Amino acid sequence: MTQEVVSFARVADIARRGGRECPNKTLFHFEGRTVDYRAFDTNSSRAANGLIALGLKPDDRVAHIGKNSDLYFELLMAAAKAGGVMTPVNWRLALPEIAWIVADCGARILFVGPEFTDLVAANRAAFPGVEHVVAIEGAANGFPDYRRWRDTFTDGDPDVPRGEQDAVIQMYTSGTTGKPKGAVLTNGSVLRSRLDRDPALLAEWERWEEDDVALVAMPCFHIGGTAYGISVMTNGATGVITREFDPAGVLDLIEAHRISKIFMVPAAMQTIVNQPRAREVDFSRLRHIAYGASPIPLALLRQCIDIFQCGFVQMYGMTETSGTIAALPPEDHDPAGNERMRSIGKPLRGVEMRVIDPDGRPLPPREIGEIAIRAQANMREYWGRPEATTETIDADGWLRTGDAGYTDEQGYFYLHDRVKDMIISGGENVYPAEVENAIYGHPAVADVAVVGVPDVRWGEAVKACVVLKPGAAAGASEIIGWARDRIAGYKCPKSVDFIPALPRNPSGKILRRELRAPYWEGHERPIG
Repeated sequence: MTQEVVSFARVADIARRGGRECPNKTLFHFEGRTVDYRAFDTNSSRAANGLIALGLKPDDRVAHIGKNSDLYFELLMAAAKAGGVMTPVNWRLALPEIAWIVADCGARILFVGPEFTDLVAANRAAFPGVEHVVAIEGAANGFPDYRRWRDTFTDGDPDVPRGEQDAVIQMYTSGTTGKPKGAVLTNGSVLRSRLDRDPALLAEWERWEEDDVALVAMPCFHIGGTAYGISVMTNGATGVITREFDPAGVLDLIEAHRISKIFMVPAAMQTIVNQPRAREVDFSRLRHIAYGASPIPLALLRQCIDIFQCGFVQMYGMTETSGTIAALPPEDHDPAGNERMRSIGKPLRGVEMRVIDPDGRPLPPREIGEIAIRAQANMREYWGRPEATTETIDADGWLRTGDAGYTDEQGYFYLHDRVKDMIISGGENVYPAEVENAIYGHPAVADVAVVGVPDVRWGEAVKACVVLKPGAAAGASEIIGWARDRIAGYKCPKSVDFIPALPRNPSGKILRRELRAPYWEGHERPIG
């Protein structure tokens, strides 16, 4: 039986509705711990009252440094009920970067996971604006235990008045160039795909069933992790949360909990299908895998389709759009390959998308420009960055994504690369993803990234950085020849470097800036 789709006015209403309508149903499993919808609602109200007792006012930011857990989502709901704004911090960053984000958002209350209490305690002076630190999993370093602290407060819902345009989550961008920016997401933007949805209009892959069990494995400091957890709660489903992504552990959880829905980035999919026991696992209950955050090579997608034997949905979105705003449905996935499998699909209902030139004018099909989006899903602003906000969102509400792409005649969108990653070689535009797709199918290649490097003759030359499969061998000329058989000569790499692993950020995106940096040392104008 398909779950009824219900409209919510505020993110906090999700917990309230779950506690009222499916109180005894398991909401989350986490490392042997389970919580039902009633307890989740009650506990988040207690924590909300605790936040208010610590002096939290509406619009105050609450910072969180920790790996995934059920308590992170409880805190998110607590902050929403108290009128605050949850700000999850990327725990993979260096201390100065973490401290900068906590200071930038102005958080006075900081919740810390067990892996990071020592870091915060030893560097307390790095967080001068933080007045209260609470340890999430047991008291440590003089910081009180979250659950004991929480349970000293009453369970009455404070229900601080909040509206559609009020902030509820502040999530920082990857910051591959300069300081990261805090994208302010509102109740309306986070819930935009869950408002006024007619069940009759939902595609099969969009529906959630009463027995659905979803794996929440992507990091919650990334929109993919937080938004997916919210989707579990919104649809009255059950979620299995992993502290962090572990390929072997994920296979175990799929079997133990009979997982039916997963969201992953392609890099995670790759590590799972390459596990020795991947073909031994029972995936029979797996209905859909949603993937996104970075392009996926066709060869990898074919491998995943062969192993998982489920429906696949390509999702496109970004922090600034509160997550997914376009999708390529299962029916457009063909193991034999087709043009649409290289696309990101079509906009979801209520989302406008177009491809524009540098002056903001819409471009016709097949012409490459920048993808722009207008939707309720769009962020309200970059926190404290009015100029950056204006550069990103125009007066008519169109948000520039920074992604280069084009449309076809049927309205499908095709993503090439970040605009800043485009290589200009001899006056020709070369998009790394297209070159990477050509190289990835080589039988010796495990992973590949393409960047532009300085070239006296061409301005920039295409370089491929290749990771070989264990025990495999291939030379630069062989890789270049393989690519030349599949794409235009000017797009082919002029050189190949073989490296042990590609640098990626937590969302799985290749850090091209790190790859480019050594080649651009001593040059006045590095690209990107």
